[in-house]
Amino acid sequence: VKAYWVSLGLGTAQTALAYGADDLDGTVREEKIHHEAGSTTPQCVSADELRHLIRETGRVPAERDTLYRLVRREGAAWETC
Repeated sequence: VKAYWVSLGLGTAQTALAYGADDLDGTVREEKIHHEAGSTTPQCVSADELRHLIRETGRVPAERDTLYRLVRREGAAWETC
């Protein structure tokens, strides 16, 4: 179950993780559609903040590719913005 933080907001997406969602989605470079429609959620969130939000729910953050395979980045941080 995805929690799309761009439309839900960070707090609601984090709550969704705590209640069973297993994918914090919305790691886009720049989101325009929701914001042109009036959304007030952030357009970009750093990888550090996403990891922090995930860890606060007791989950372990992991980057996945489009086929949901685990992506490992040795010595390099993954970034969203």
